[in-house]
Amino acid sequence: MNAWIEAPVAAFDTETTGVDVVADRIVTASIVTAVPGTVPISTQEWLIDPGVPIPAGAAAIHGVTTEYAQANGMDAAQGIDAVAGTLAGGIAAGVPIVVFNAAYDLPLLAAEIDRYNLPSIQERTGGISPLVIDPLVLDRAVDRYRRGKRTLETLCEVYDVDVPDALHNSTTDSAMTLLVLAAMFKRHRAALDMPLQQLQDFQRTAHAAWAKNFNQWRERQGYSGQGPSEEWLP
Repeated sequence: MNAWIEAPVAAFDTETTGVDVVADRIVTASIVTAVPGTVPISTQEWLIDPGVPIPAGAAAIHGVTTEYAQANGMDAAQGIDAVAGTLAGGIAAGVPIVVFNAAYDLPLLAAEIDRYNLPSIQERTGGISPLVIDPLVLDRAVDRYRRGKRTLETLCEVYDVDVPDALHNSTTDSAMTLLVLAAMFKRHRAALDMPLQQLQDFQRTAHAAWAKNFNQWRERQGYSGQGPSEEWLP
């Protein structure tokens, strides 16, 4: 039986107005479909006018200002509907989705869908749940004790993937995520070569263990505020 790494997947990424999954808005979204490590089969990108000011700090990261989004972006409800419809179409067809830090991007999209009273991903797929592959969760699991950051840029360096100048563009980040995933699988095949459904359970368990340990560390350091949930995806 062929490994899941040898079949097409759809990488999904967003650039946003901030880091709050409930309050912040999507500015760009991209879906890059490819067999990980190969030339993309298709690339789709949406530029959305979020309907709220884009903070200067966020614009400095992804390059989209309020003025540019207003002049060139889609209506927010129409844009979110298009993103959700495209993503749901792939899920319904059985295509796994690859999301770096899925615990951020997927709840963010769900909040946007709710904001505009649009059909949920589950409603669009007829109840089919997505098969999600999160390279961040996988990296924490297969190389637990490696020190340092685990950003996409850092993982590009760890897995010998050339870092482009245009990182923090949702399309570029989606493509880089697939290259990192391919390199990670090659290096850690013994740990990651399992049926996709089993991989879902593996990621849930791995994320819960990481979150528990991280929150214990936060407590020892005296940090206040809520840490990450042990639940990977709702």
